[in-house]
Amino acid sequence: MKRLCAFFVVVCVVSIIAAPVSSRAASQPDRQVAITIDDLPAASSNLISAAEIVELTSRLLGTLRDQKVPVVGFVNERKLYKFGEVDERIKALKMWLDYGFELGNHTYTHMSLNQVGLKAWEDDVIQGENVTRLLLAERNMKLRYFRHPFLDTGRDLETRRDAEAFLVARGYRIAPVTLDAWDWMYAGVYEDAKKRSDSALEQELVSSYLSYSDQVFAYSEQLAKQTIGYEPKQILLLHANQLEADHIGELIELMRKRGYRFITLGDALSDQAYGLPDTFVGEEGTGWLERWAITQGKPPQETPVFPQWVMERSKALHQPQP
Repeated sequence: MKRLCAFFVVVCVVSIIAAPVSSRAASQPDRQVAITIDDLPAASSNLISAAEIVELTSRLLGTLRDQKVPVVGFVNERKLYKFGEVDERIKALKMWLDYGFELGNHTYTHMSLNQVGLKAWEDDVIQGENVTRLLLAERNMKLRYFRHPFLDTGRDLETRRDAEAFLVARGYRIAPVTLDAWDWMYAGVYEDAKKRSDSALEQELVSSYLSYSDQVFAYSEQLAKQTIGYEPKQILLLHANQLEADHIGELIELMRKRGYRFITLGDALSDQAYGLPDTFVGEEGTGWLERWAITQGKPPQETPVFPQWVMERSKALHQPQP
């Protein structure tokens, strides 16, 4: 009898402990996201050496591989051509494939379709293929994804549709963006702080970046539900910089806490949302959730406010010195 009572006590205790866990698991949303990283081999390639690019790439890819996160990296091939460093910079691109990731085209010079004629932009797309195609071919892979610099897809609908037809004819699929927390704006300030060994500012920037990213994710999830009725498979835009090389693991943890699972870009693009009507044109590019909302005549309201202090520091770094 005592044994039977003890058994029921154990069952009750286990049930009490397990119930909240089960409830939490049931309430956790099943979100999916593909990570894409622009400006390879490195966003600040004109300011750092090939050896630094390789080291940055190794840290970034090591974390992604360890976390089992699939990624497509988008290349600006002009960044490969620095005297005496070409082979080493190409080595950094090879590392992406060696680590099991994929490469896409981001134009040769990071050229905006909104700022040049269509023919000049098409030439820049083609020039940006040469090395990347060769590296992929060595592994029996094809160049299949394209990312518009600045997310600029054309200032008028005719140009946009002509550019899309050109890309399709060359075998590309455009890589949209639905999540973007402007890591590039943080990155320059972070790299400057790192050079000056200002660890307090580094940590302040990382904390702000993660907090702002969390706000952007929450906003985008809500905007998706308001615009298309559900949260699609998201596509996150990041950049190849020191900030991500040092802290992408923390960003991944943040996303996992929000319920995200990491998927390939191809899997994300299988979501029906990416076939929705989209007639967006404008002087400046924007994310696809915003494009769908604008196409529906419902421009987004109350977007997250980017931290002014970070923006001011970033602008100060780019001002010409007297």
